[in-house]
Amino acid sequence: MLQQFINKHYFELFVFTLILGLLLYGTIGFDGIDEICAFLLFIFMLFGVFHTKDWRFNKPFLVTIGIFLFYTIYSILINSNVKQAIIKDLIIEFKPYLAFFGTYLLYPSFSDRQKSLLRIICIGFWFLLLGLGFMTLYDKFIINTVMFHNSYFAACIIALSLIVLFCGSDTLRDKLVFIVMLSAGLFSTRSKFYGFFLISVILILIAPKLKDFKINIKTILFGIIVIGLLILVGWNKLDLYFAVGGTEEDIQSGLVARMMLYKTSLEVLVDYFPFGPGFASFASYASGVYYSDLYYKYGLDGVWGINKIDYSYIADTYYPCLTQFGVIGILLFFYFFWYLIQKSYSLYIQNLQEKYLVITLLIIGFFLIESIADATFTSHRGYFLMMLLGVVIAEQKQVTDKIVQK
Repeated sequence: MLQQFINKHYFELFVFTLILGLLLYGTIGFDGIDEICAFLLFIFMLFGVFHTKDWRFNKPFLVTIGIFLFYTIYSILINSNVKQAIIKDLIIEFKPYLAFFGTYLLYPSFSDRQKSLLRIICIGFWFLLLGLGFMTLYDKFIINTVMFHNSYFAACIIALSLIVLFCGSDTLRDKLVFIVMLSAGLFSTRSKFYGFFLISVILILIAPKLKDFKINIKTILFGIIVIGLLILVGWNKLDLYFAVGGTEEDIQSGLVARMMLYKTSLEVLVDYFPFGPGFASFASYASGVYYSDLYYKYGLDGVWGINKIDYSYIADTYYPCLTQFGVIGILLFFYFFWYLIQKSYSLYIQNLQEKYLVITLLIIGFFLIESIADATFTSHRGYFLMMLLGVVIAEQKQVTDKIVQK
């Protein structure tokens, strides 16, 4: 009975977050909606935990909480910023992990009826976004006008496509529908989306061979080719981010700010080895609002987009933000994704349903690509996709358990 209650109301929360916390986020313009969704999930998670006899909890989640608790205490002890900034940054950084682990802990299962309804909602919104995409042929700024930014448009297309794939039957038809739906994101004209689209097509094509995957010369060469294609697709943007010349146009577009954050992050890693300078100290939103002393220390306070008056580009990337947690924190960040890949792949070997592993790999690939020049992981987009990832792996585990029991 408890699980039925959770399944019903988690589905409602999932749809609520999808529509208001993702699809209409930029249109409504209320930045706090994802925090509201996160708070509701947190309360729901506690309800689920306290209503189990043994207070069921996920051990990796406990480890994650412990890591964040350590960095919070560490940040306070070294005075990385004022306490308000540290707490604010803690909430922002913890949010995507709450989305995944909170969902996985609740262990939701969507019924066929719920999946059917979800498909209808997603396809309906997809057609609206497709229409918006075609309108860019006449007004190239229409997406920004309606949705605030074309990155929001791309993320919505990705989420809708992945949900429809998840709700399908893991057939060739479902995979083709996924690619067709995903192609609408090309209207976003974002190099990062082009890279994601390329990875998606490749994964769909090689999905049947994933069960025989082995690390050997053949797969290494294939990986090198894929990485080469990704670099080729996004070369113009990569060249701008990491080899920008510093012209007036570069400065105004924030490219110099991004480059300086990357460059300085290496110095910070060395100076604050191994745990970093702590929460709200570097390349995070809170470090701009509560202007961090590190920007003065490393001479960034005079860079357009990173100064105290205008800090609009301080949190415009995510990899430099990881510098806050030092070498240890960076290793833990990538290990988290590796843990998810290992978990999903081990379940896939037992159930051989490709869609779960493909979706897991694509969501992780999305974050790894986006983090180059966007703080997507800690944004409303990242929050929802981490919820989706929790739903996907929870169902993958349930499917595997049923097979094992037989």
